[in-house]
Amino acid sequence: MLVDSHCHLDFPELSADLDGVMARAHAAGIGTMVTISTKLREWDKVRPIAEAYPDVWCSVGVHPHEAKAEEGTGESRILELARHPKVVGIGETGLDYYYEHSPRPEQRASFRTHCAAARAAGLPLIVHTRDADAETIEILRSESRDGALKGLIHCFTASQALADAVLELGFYISISGIVTFKAADALRDTVRCVPLERLLVETDAPFLAPVPLRGKPNEPAFVVHTAKAVAALKGIEPDDLARATTDNFFRLFSKARRPEAPAPAQA
Repeated sequence: MLVDSHCHLDFPELSADLDGVMARAHAAGIGTMVTISTKLREWDKVRPIAEAYPDVWCSVGVHPHEAKAEEGTGESRILELARHPKVVGIGETGLDYYYEHSPRPEQRASFRTHCAAARAAGLPLIVHTRDADAETIEILRSESRDGALKGLIHCFTASQALADAVLELGFYISISGIVTFKAADALRDTVRCVPLERLLVETDAPFLAPVPLRGKPNEPAFVVHTAKAVAALKGIEPDDLARATTDNFFRLFSKARRPEAPAPAQA
C-alpha cells in the first residue's frame, strides 16, 4: 500500500470525477489519501470529501497565499474545525516568498497561529515553504521552544540546510513528483541523504504530475511513479519504500486509521 500524504481532491480538476479518481487510486494500490485545506472559507468543500470516503482524511488550514484574504483567522477557529474526526493535520501553512500573493508579515503571523494550533491539538503541522528557508527554520525553531511540534515539509524542494534543520526538530519530509523532473538533481541528492524513516510521498494533485505523465492533471494514482523514483534513489525495492513511507505516515498522522485489510478469500 502507498499513501498520498498531500492532494487537493476539492480542486475542480479532481472533484469533477471523484469516483473515477478514487477507483484509479485503489487500482494503483493507494490505500490512504489526505485532502488538504488551503482556505478556511472553503473548508466545507474539503470536509464532505473526507466524510464520503473511508480512506480519505483531511486537514484544516490557510495556505500562505491566502494569509491576507483570511487575516485574523484565530487559533480557536482552527482548533474548532480540527475536532472533526476526519481532520488529521493542521495546514497547509508556511511561507511563500516566491509568489508573495500575501504580504510577508501576514504570512508569518498566519504561520505562527497554525503552529500554536498544531501544538494545542497535538496534530502534525503541514508546512509549505518556497524561497523562505531561513525564516521557516527560525519560526519552526522558535515555535518548538514553546512546546514540541511535529509535522512535515510538504513537496520538499528546499535546501539541504532546511532539510537538516527540520530533521533535527523531528519533522518529516514529503517528496512529490518534482523528484522525477530532469532539473531536480539537488532534490535527488537531498532524498539520498534523508533517513528512510523520515520520508513520505505525495502528489500535490492536481499539480506536478511526475514523469512520465507530465502535462496531465496529477491525481493520487500517480504517486506510484514518485515512490518508484524515491525507491531507486534509496537503493531499495518499491515495496520496501511503500511499507516504510506508509508506516511513517501513520506514525506521524496518528489520528488517521489504517484501512482494514480485505478479508481472505473463502475456500
